[in-house]
Amino acid sequence: MSATSSKRRPGVRPAIAVTVGEPAGIGPEISIRAAWARRHEVNCVLLGDAAFLAMTAADIDPDIRLSSLSLMAVRNGGLPHFGADRISVIDVPLSAHVVAGKLDKENGRAVLATLDAAIEGVQAGWFEAVVTAPLQKSTINDAGVKFSGHTEYFADQTHTPQVVMMLAGPQQLSGPLHGAPLRVALATTHLPLKDVAAALSQDGLARILDIIDHDLRSKFGIAAPRILVCGLNPHAGEGGYLGREEIEVITPAVLAAQARGIDARGPYPADTLFQPKYLQDADCVLAMYHDQGLPVLKYATFGNGVNITLGLPLIRTSVDHGTALDLAAQGPGKADCGSMDQAISSALAMANAVDAAT
Repeated sequence: MSATSSKRRPGVRPAIAVTVGEPAGIGPEISIRAAWARRHEVNCVLLGDAAFLAMTAADIDPDIRLSSLSLMAVRNGGLPHFGADRISVIDVPLSAHVVAGKLDKENGRAVLATLDAAIEGVQAGWFEAVVTAPLQKSTINDAGVKFSGHTEYFADQTHTPQVVMMLAGPQQLSGPLHGAPLRVALATTHLPLKDVAAALSQDGLARILDIIDHDLRSKFGIAAPRILVCGLNPHAGEGGYLGREEIEVITPAVLAAQARGIDARGPYPADTLFQPKYLQDADCVLAMYHDQGLPVLKYATFGNGVNITLGLPLIRTSVDHGTALDLAAQGPGKADCGSMDQAISSALAMANAVDAAT
């Protein structure tokens, strides 16, 4: 919920913006399917080309009803709250005809415009959260706009100096934690492995731990978050014999966080941390690099993980997969919308937590 919005009126479904992503990929289909399935509990407003989405919806299920709105009309009159018998679409027209599975740079700027409309909508109080379907970075760059990804774009457009990538989802493996949430945040994201150690610093980890603690409290409603921190090296450095980053960087950052009142613990060896005896006491695990934590998360959640950007002045969740152009080319019905459904569910839970706290 934006800083300018008021507490939600009783009985009103929360409104969440869903940007449908790359039109030639599976984003439009999974957005429509998940929004329609969740329509009784959340007002998912699709942001994309209304005519194209209407055709896509008809191919999926003729019973799906869409109602188109112009961005200008919403700016002038606010977001109308239709009933649960339809999905609202804010029309962001494409420039070129869509061929499933084939990228077209002519549509790159329109895809980017859906993100701008979503951010504008949260800031104006139309939406309580944003859910993003996958897009193709190359299409936007080929359209002449420098673009490195959703996370960086949202941070730049909201003037946020630092954000943290966290993936989360319900654990699907049998055992004592089946169904329990698993959350894994990253100290570094898309870096070559050889550059990770140099990218870690006490100050940087301090900011990351502050952001995780703050957002777990404010957006997840967790009163006293517990954060377990991975080491960087095998066996968490084994007392310095396998690396000194734990001694010189990670441990001082954890101790400093504890002094600030944050319940951070570690560093733990990453090869033994992801076990029930540790995870049952954790609200989040902070991994030092991308492939240290995310393979575990994606395996444990069976493809139903959600990408959440922490540190933003808004709620933003996303699927944890790409555009799947090959599946889109095969026609509707091939893509699994499980991750999109979880992304909407997570955004809804976070919006409810924020609303309850206001």
